[in-house]
Amino acid sequence: MAKNERFKTVYSQGTLDVIQILVDTETGVNYVFRKIANAGGMTPLLGKDGKPVISPIVSN
Repeated sequence: MAKNERFKTVYSQGTLDVIQILVDTETGVNYVFRKIANAGGMTPLLGKDGKPVISPIVSN
């Protein structure tokens, strides 16, 4: 990972139909990214309670 990258990919599946989970390294908030062909979108990953999933922030 290059220095100062805000988002870190923690999960990825697919090649043409791609789903990834990204973590914001400053806030710990998890996001789901989906790409199909030339279209894509990103949204916060929510838990069962409807609140955003937040990972602990690991400082290097």
